[in-house]
Amino acid sequence: MPISEKLHSAIIFQNQGNIEEASALFNEILDLEPNNAAALYSLGLIALNAGELKQALKFSERGIEAAPQFALLKYLQGSIVQAMGDKEAALKCFDAALELDPNDVSVLLNSGVLLRGMYRHLDALERFQRILAINPDHVSALGNSGIMLTEFKQSEQAIALFERLLKIQPDYNYGLGLLFYERMHICDWRDFKQSCEQITDGLRAGQTACKSLAFMSVSDSAADHLLAAQIFANQYCPKNSKSFWQGERYRHKKIRLAYLSPDLREHPVGHLMAGVFEQHDKSRFEIIAISLGIDDQSRLRARMLNAFDQFIDVREMGSEQVAQMLRDMEIDIVVDLGGYTSDTRTDILSFRPAPIQVNYLGYPGTMGIDYVDYIIADRHIIPPEHQPFYTEQVVYLPDTYLPTDSSVQIAERTPTRAECGLPETGVVFCSFSHDYKISPPVFDVWMRLLSQVPGSVLWLMSRGEVSQRNLRKEAELRGVAADRLVFANRVPLVEDHLARYRQADVFLDTHPYNAHTTAADALMAGLPVVTYMGNSFPSRVAGSLLHAIGLPELVTHSLEEYEKLILQLTNNPEQLTSVKQKLINNKANFALFDTKGLCQNLENTYIAMWRVQQLGEYKDELSH
Repeated sequence: MPISEKLHSAIIFQNQGNIEEASALFNEILDLEPNNAAALYSLGLIALNAGELKQALKFSERGIEAAPQFALLKYLQGSIVQAMGDKEAALKCFDAALELDPNDVSVLLNSGVLLRGMYRHLDALERFQRILAINPDHVSALGNSGIMLTEFKQSEQAIALFERLLKIQPDYNYGLGLLFYERMHICDWRDFKQSCEQITDGLRAGQTACKSLAFMSVSDSAADHLLAAQIFANQYCPKNSKSFWQGERYRHKKIRLAYLSPDLREHPVGHLMAGVFEQHDKSRFEIIAISLGIDDQSRLRARMLNAFDQFIDVREMGSEQVAQMLRDMEIDIVVDLGGYTSDTRTDILSFRPAPIQVNYLGYPGTMGIDYVDYIIADRHIIPPEHQPFYTEQVVYLPDTYLPTDSSVQIAERTPTRAECGLPETGVVFCSFSHDYKISPPVFDVWMRLLSQVPGSVLWLMSRGEVSQRNLRKEAELRGVAADRLVFANRVPLVEDHLARYRQADVFLDTHPYNAHTTAADALMAGLPVVTYMGNSFPSRVAGSLLHAIGLPELVTHSLEEYEKLILQLTNNPEQLTSVKQKLINNKANFALFDTKGLCQNLENTYIAMWRVQQLGEYKDELSH
């Protein structure tokens, strides 16, 4: 049989999934023609798909040497070295393939995804947009371009791409959620109720309708949050067949505790955890940072660099490499502070690098996977009856799960109302939560409050022009003058930001996704928070904080109660003054702002986890 016919038959076998027959024919071709580029490419691809990376690399290198102008071999080599964890080398290979064939959509797409993973978002967007110039209806390029545009806060452009994407492919992975979530980011509430119902029905049918984090702005059901997490985890970070930890029990003088996070920088998680990192007992724990995210050169980053025994930047490492490093370091406990938020890498934990793996703080919900052992919460966040909706074992801190940084000193000077853009008189309702947390039903309540309290204003955090325009439009649709919405500008220092809260009267919480760090900030500044406590982790956080500061009377359990209590406080200045004074008095005597106390509670929890794991060695002796 001529080589051309053998090659044709081998490719047919390969496409049919008959890899054994295909490999045999490709090898026969190489016996006759050792430099046959097509056979070398195909055998390299087969080896790559089988996980035989070293063999795959040999085939690709032979092929490139034999046919340096064959672009697919450069692409193959890039895919192989990327699988080996060398992102920079992979990118060079992809770029070399594009020099030979600038319009290869597969190379453009995969190199764009790689650049996105390297936090080179602008370069990634350029690759995806090159694909759209070639094929305006390429669904993956539409999805990825939209996601990149959200990183640059180009929401209207992103929304247009997501809308186009869903017209072409209505069941695109997480497409409904991508569109919904980005609309929420600019308070574009078109089809809000219909979208929520469609997404929830889709998840309950097992569809990839919405990523779990975005779903927290849709639903107040812990059961549905579990479904969303499980669907997402099954697709993106299933349990790996490899387990680097094989049941060993380490014998270290100190417990080796690793925090895994992309947010060890100027970020809400960074602000919450900085004091805890500094308070850790170094005589009992060796504290290690595994940093997945950017180095923003901030003063908060500098604090963290000083707080850890080791601070390891792993941005350039593959997930398997990071997992192997954690195993080689004999980490006892790895705490994931990110969950399914931006730039996290849950798949590191899928290799089981440590005997104890913990979900804490950064992601307000279950991860829906069996290789994360514990979730740290408190009894208000996850009441005992909600435990069935968590795949992790729930462990409770005694007061609150949310840390705060008691070292922060609020600026002494309070900016004037005029400096804040506020009227000189009248009640100031404040809500500095993110736009995506503002839901139409809660906004309805806020507008009714403005209507019922003459001269009052709603003080919101300054967003982009689009968000402000949409919120003002929504206010007018509800009969409220647009100028009764006041938008605060961002200020560089957190100490000055917190001082502004003194000009507000009541903080209005959001639902179903509460204010978390922002609610703690308001309470730290002496501003009472009124919350609607729901039936899911993210809708119960502010309620937990209020219990931890001794103000459970500010927790409500329906929108009707929420509206009634806020109106009652604003119509009774003496009652509001009394609540504010109680908050000030309680700050020194309750647990919420006791960083050292929370750190000790965390450490006791870690020690208890470690003892449970260690006891396995002695179970036979204990049974006698």
